[in-house]
Amino acid sequence: MIKAKTLSQGVYWQDLTVGDEFITFGRTITETDLMNFITMTGMTVVIFTDQTHSGVLKGRVVPGALSYTLIEGLIVQGMLQATGMALLELTKKLLAPVRVGDTIHGHIVIESIRPTSKRGCAVVNSIVNIINQDGVVVITYTAKRLLAGDPGKIAVKERQEEETV
Repeated sequence: MIKAKTLSQGVYWQDLTVGDEFITFGRTITETDLMNFITMTGMTVVIFTDQTHSGVLKGRVVPGALSYTLIEGLIVQGMLQATGMALLELTKKLLAPVRVGDTIHGHIVIESIRPTSKRGCAVVNSIVNIINQDGVVVITYTAKRLLAGDPGKIAVKERQEEETV
C-alpha cells in the first residue's frame, strides 16, 4: 500500500529554525468581506458603514481585526493545519489603514522555539507583518503558539530516553 501525504499539512516545530521566513498568499479585501465581518462582529460604526463619512481616514476603511483574521486564516491553512495546537499570546500594532480593494499578505519570521517538557510540543514565537500591495507594513504582531511535534521524532526520542533509564 502506498502511503499518501496529506495536502496542506502544517509544519512540526522540529522542522522550523529561528530566523525561518514564510510568505502567505495574497488576499484582496472585498466590500462583501467588510460587510460580513462588521455585521457578524457588531462593528457597525459609521467609519465602516457610511461611504460618505468625512472622518480622518478616507475611503472604505476596514477594521484591523478583519485584516488580522484574514492573514491568520492564511497562516493556518498554509503552516499550522493539524500542527497548531493553541494561540497562547498575541500583541498587535496597527500602523496604517487597510481599505476595501487592498491586497494584503503575511510575512512571518520565526523568532524563538522552546520545546516543552511534555507531549513533544514547543512554544514558537513569531513576528508577523501584514503588508499591502504597495509594500507598506499595515499591521505588525507577535504571536506565541503551541505547535505539535513530529510523531515520528517524538517516538524516537521517547525510546532513547527509555533506553537510558
